[in-house]
Amino acid sequence: MNFEGKEFTAYSIPTSNTFVLIIGAEKGILGCGYLNIDVANRVNDVCALVTGVKTPADMLSAKVVAVSEAASKLGIKEGITGKEALLLMS
Repeated sequence: MNFEGKEFTAYSIPTSNTFVLIIGAEKGILGCGYLNIDVANRVNDVCALVTGVKTPADMLSAKVVAVSEAASKLGIKEGITGKEALLLMS
């Protein structure tokens, strides 16, 4: 996945009933609501979560609903788009 001159790696992992969606950036990840922000905090990872998405492309326009402490230090906050969060992680 490429935009604004940056490259990101998108994953869509099927489960029995849904998909786990993750987009990787240089400094962290944007994930779907399947992931747990508390774990990201525990291991000090940069992570932002979006919900209500079905594809990695949907994640770009979705609003961030949860942010790890490490992500917050990069300026990532709830309410920005997934695309904005990824650019801050790149």
